[in-house]
Amino acid sequence: MDNKEMLQNLRKEIDAADKEFVELFKRRMRISDEIADVKMKANISVTDTAREGQVVASAAALADENASAEEITALMRALIGLSKIRQNSHLFGDTAGNVEIPVSAPRKIKTVAFQGVTGAWGEQAAISMYPKANYIVCDEFEDVFAAVKAGQADVGVLPIENSQNGAVGVVYDLLRKNSCFMVNQSWQTIAQCLLAKPGTELADIREIFSHPEGLKQCRRFLLNRNWELTACRNTAYAAKMVSERADSKGAAIGSRRAAEAHGLDVLVPDIMDSAANRTRFIAIAAQPIYDESGDTTSITFSTAHTAGALCAVLQTFMTAGINLTRIESRPASADHYRFFADLQANVLSEVTRDALKQAAMHCDYFEFLGCYKTK
Repeated sequence: MDNKEMLQNLRKEIDAADKEFVELFKRRMRISDEIADVKMKANISVTDTAREGQVVASAAALADENASAEEITALMRALIGLSKIRQNSHLFGDTAGNVEIPVSAPRKIKTVAFQGVTGAWGEQAAISMYPKANYIVCDEFEDVFAAVKAGQADVGVLPIENSQNGAVGVVYDLLRKNSCFMVNQSWQTIAQCLLAKPGTELADIREIFSHPEGLKQCRRFLLNRNWELTACRNTAYAAKMVSERADSKGAAIGSRRAAEAHGLDVLVPDIMDSAANRTRFIAIAAQPIYDESGDTTSITFSTAHTAGALCAVLQTFMTAGINLTRIESRPASADHYRFFADLQANVLSEVTRDALKQAAMHCDYFEFLGCYKTK
């Protein structure tokens, strides 16, 4: 028997075992429905941590050379999770895990707020997403949210993730604090350069100005240079500061556009640690804006501080066949975290809405943040 025939025979054995397993699984889920009925009549909680532990431990004790205790434990926890989802659905129906998803409020985007000054990466992202809009310049991230909530801007554009340095945590915090919705996104290729006044030499420089993220993205270039590093609110603002200096001892890390806008030269181009450096910008609005073209749904939630709590939430999406493209955690207190997740799904889909409801049942807090198209 050659390898191909052997593989075919083994796959037939797998298929037969799977058929037996599915029949047993169907039996288990039927019993779960009966348990749900008993719990409802007796007013007993779906979750019984002690019982779950006993079930897992008893199954893990059957481990041998064919399946380890760890593998059996993972299987049993998955089965228990599916059983709890089934019981919750059986008990509460459509009222289970109620998730408020506001109706889409489409509008023509006329005014866009961004943080920084002319030449900022935020400005470039705003132009990329809304090329025909009018733009409002804001000093701080908080000001972008304020402009949107006050109706001064239809949307606000903010950085939320960098491919090199990860999440922009403050934007996640402000997104939740201000109850705004994510309505668009765009990835911008970041090409940081060393900018200086015309005629400046490297030997003249004593101080470098940039946003903290800009300084982080160029660590290798800055290493072992005797320069003072000064953080600014924005890379383009750093360029503006350098252009207004009376001397040539300052330089900025920023874009070519910032150099042009503020009369500076590109002293050293492309000084980032990674040539593939990109930043993800999002557009926020006071009301959600979504339609059938959306392929990303964003949510935020928190769970009980117990083993398996996060896994129970994520399992609902696995069961629904929904892929998570990102999950981020932010501290809500000393021992409690809030999670932000992006799902490859459209909130108008019934499958997505059902999955969100099921996930919400395992959460202390759950909120829809928006649905939009990835660009």
